[in-house]
Amino acid sequence: MAGPLVGVKILEFTQIIAGPMGCQLLADLGADVVKVEPPGGEPWRLNAQFIPLESKTYMGLNRGKRSLAMDVSKASSQAAIHRLVKEMDVVVINYRPDVARRLKIDYATLAAIKPDLIYVDNTAFGREGPLADRPGYDIVVQALSGLTGAIAKVDENGQPLTGPAVADTTTGYALCAGTLAALYHRAKTGEGQMVETSLLINALTIHMSAFASIPAADGVVREGFLNALQRARESGMSYADFLKVREGMLRAAAGGNVYYRCFLTKDGAIAIGALSGSLRAKVRATLGFEHNRDEPGYSPQDPAQVAVDRALVKRIEELFRTKTTAEWDQILTDGGVPCGSVNFVQELLEHPQIVANGYSVYHEHELAGPVWMQAPPWKMSKTPPEPTKASPPLGRDTDEILSGVGLSAAEIAAMRSEGAIL
Repeated sequence: MAGPLVGVKILEFTQIIAGPMGCQLLADLGADVVKVEPPGGEPWRLNAQFIPLESKTYMGLNRGKRSLAMDVSKASSQAAIHRLVKEMDVVVINYRPDVARRLKIDYATLAAIKPDLIYVDNTAFGREGPLADRPGYDIVVQALSGLTGAIAKVDENGQPLTGPAVADTTTGYALCAGTLAALYHRAKTGEGQMVETSLLINALTIHMSAFASIPAADGVVREGFLNALQRARESGMSYADFLKVREGMLRAAAGGNVYYRCFLTKDGAIAIGALSGSLRAKVRATLGFEHNRDEPGYSPQDPAQVAVDRALVKRIEELFRTKTTAEWDQILTDGGVPCGSVNFVQELLEHPQIVANGYSVYHEHELAGPVWMQAPPWKMSKTPPEPTKASPPLGRDTDEILSGVGLSAAEIAAMRSEGAIL
């Protein structure tokens, strides 16, 4: 094991995506992560099992960890955890606050046992307010936070048309960053502390300026949108119909958007990204058209300009359909236009850019055999992360972990006989 966190010990009480991902990042950095999960396995281990108690979703979020299979509701388990906490630097948890208190693994209880403990707490909605004790998953938080409305839609059958679990994954990074900051503070002062984050705050962070209200910059547009939304709700307009109204507003605000979008090609699709005047000029020069987008007085709301912009968009869309994605990639690259083919993730494992940078790693799983997955998201010249282990089979390390904190073979056997451990 290598990495800057070698010697740091972490006790993980998390499941599904955000917590496991954050702890996997910490394991990638060299920490010894002990994952506590129920004797039957956490839900993500049981999701779409391809062999008993192993799933691709679990294996992708739990590499480099040790597995302690334990029923935390048992008094013997809680006593063992309290012994184990004395050896730990960090506890990471994503239980609801009321559950953590009931299981005697809340911050107040564990900090009394180890005062310099770093306790990293993740909830769905934050610890205060009317939703504090509600369970919540990525899809729920995406909906409540406005992400579903902003980057996706809901089809006529009520199915959310969303992409990856972005609220969960960004929270995983936040958990990792909060842990690192707290470890740095403890190294300077000797103080432990509680670190909190939530799916909700990270979902709001993804919105960036869209969540912010700056009246001088967006007062008119924001008020116009909220008024339109209120009128739609008062009139009983369906959600699907309001999405069409909103799309019209967005198109009007976007102007002649041929500079930052995806285009269908002869055999696929390609994205271009030109967010500066100089890059937009390169788009025009490369594709051979004129447009007043960067001239003084350009107004995307002017009816005459709207007509010009719509005609331009239609013409450029037709142009892109005349060549293949590879041909456009070469043409745009030669013209200095940032671009990229629209790929499917399943075809990227052998992509030359992925291979050249070492962005995939190989592990041998004890039960499943060969595993290829994404590499750690950092390269470090002095303390390079080197993940060496696939995710652990359920309960593989239970006896080793418990004997390591002084439990005898007889005590471990007694816990097993009462169903406290696997």
